[in-house]
Amino acid sequence: MNIPSNSQPRSADWRQLVQRIIKAEMSKRGTKYQDLSDRLLTIGVDQSADNLRNKVNKGIMGADLLLQIMYVLNMRRIEREEILDIFADMGRPLDA
Repeated sequence: MNIPSNSQPRSADWRQLVQRIIKAEMSKRGTKYQDLSDRLLTIGVDQSADNLRNKVNKGIMGADLLLQIMYVLNMRRIEREEILDIFADMGRPLDA
């Protein structure tokens, strides 16, 4: 990758990417944080709606919780192109 260091995604950009992906998937499904909490509980994951809201808004969560959220939202995949598009929208383009 030949990206100038000032335009390279930072950790905060990656967290914003996580936030955008999860919020978009929740929006597509009309899922609120309490619904997400209830769905997670069905697979044995106890997270309050407020806790989920905080984690999603900060974009900070463990890989296990990210995968569990993807599972209960029936997400099929996160496409590489989607990641590139979101970073481009954020003004932090990555080389394809």
